[in-house]
Amino acid sequence: MKSTHRRLTTTALGICLGLGAASSAQAANWLMLQGTEKADNAPRAKVWGFIQPEYQQDFSDAHAGDTYIPPKLIGPGLDDQSAFNIKRARIGVRGTGFPLDGKVNYFLLAEFGNNAITNGGRYGDYTPGLTDASVTLNYIPGARIRAGLFKTPGSEEALQGIIALPYINYTSVTNQLLLERFPDDGDSNIPPQTTPSADMNGFSQSAGAYRDTGIQVFDSFDAGKWEHSYAAMLGNGNGVQMLDDDSNKDVYLYWSSAYLFDGKAGGPWRSTMKLFGWYQDGQRTNAYDKTQEQDRTRYGIGAFYLKRPFRVSAEYMKGKGMIFQGQHMPQKVFNDYKAEGGYIEGAYFIPNTPFELQLRYDTYERNVDQPSKATFDTWTAGVQYHFNKKTRATLNYAVRDFSSDAAGPNSHLEGVDDRVALQLTAVF
Repeated sequence: MKSTHRRLTTTALGICLGLGAASSAQAANWLMLQGTEKADNAPRAKVWGFIQPEYQQDFSDAHAGDTYIPPKLIGPGLDDQSAFNIKRARIGVRGTGFPLDGKVNYFLLAEFGNNAITNGGRYGDYTPGLTDASVTLNYIPGARIRAGLFKTPGSEEALQGIIALPYINYTSVTNQLLLERFPDDGDSNIPPQTTPSADMNGFSQSAGAYRDTGIQVFDSFDAGKWEHSYAAMLGNGNGVQMLDDDSNKDVYLYWSSAYLFDGKAGGPWRSTMKLFGWYQDGQRTNAYDKTQEQDRTRYGIGAFYLKRPFRVSAEYMKGKGMIFQGQHMPQKVFNDYKAEGGYIEGAYFIPNTPFELQLRYDTYERNVDQPSKATFDTWTAGVQYHFNKKTRATLNYAVRDFSSDAAGPNSHLEGVDDRVALQLTAVF
């Protein structure tokens, strides 16, 4: 735990120095950009979407017996160490009731790509599905109301739109701590690799995709050059599955303060310095005793800066309960311990060229203060080529160092090596 604090303290100092030296910054208000429309001129129906074909290659060594575990395989199928894939293919429609009533917004989005949403179940059945389906009411000044299925307020890496995500793969802390997996129905105490017809996924439904079904009150307020935003949400705590599987509800809280250097011009790429914090709390049915409930708590803080030719951002997160242990664990996939981690990343946009150079460091520790503590450190170097505002190519090379204090898990993590990924993003 102390080692994580030292690493993250160093990264936080770097962020503070970067922000202090900057004369302006740039970051989107994703809370307001997703699910709200301009009341005076928004179309009744705007069709939009994006496609992300990719190729990934993992260079990890095999485990004992010439077998490979999930960190050494390419998802979502976890069948091989190299694969071409259509990671995401989403199409949606959004708009308002204008001119009948511009204060009512709707947002609908469906996923057709091959990922943990459409192919996240244990039997590998590909099933396209909705990722977003919500209505926003803008009648109460300072308190917009959004109801339905949508992204939960929280981490910047998870909340931001995929079309703006600068890296191909999520950080380990976001992927393991926030991208929720759901235990298999009825036999979660049986190791996934020993259950009949089970693949490495070992889950009975899609990953949570940083989404939930519920109701949210939110808005933003201008105070001079500052824009303050808040959100309070109550949800089922069941990811993209729109039905609730128990009587528990999750609470989500969010706050951000952004200094607007050049006003609100620029949309998702406006000049801003943004600081934010968030909190999530709920309960899940215990994966190994269906008569018991288990708390799940997550919270974090962060900062985001982007002003061409530079971008810098960082987050620190902690959590307790329902800590994901990996599909390869021989006993429990989740436990009630603590975990923490974070990342710092930066980019340099080469002036007068379409190239963007990137570097990111992320660290994650699960089972903190336990003999089974595991540490995941990753450096990711990348370059993006922006063909235009809606099309880009991304190349990432990740250097990974994974280990555990427990002999069993460490024997699996030994041999985890580098990974290269190439992705094309086209927005329409």
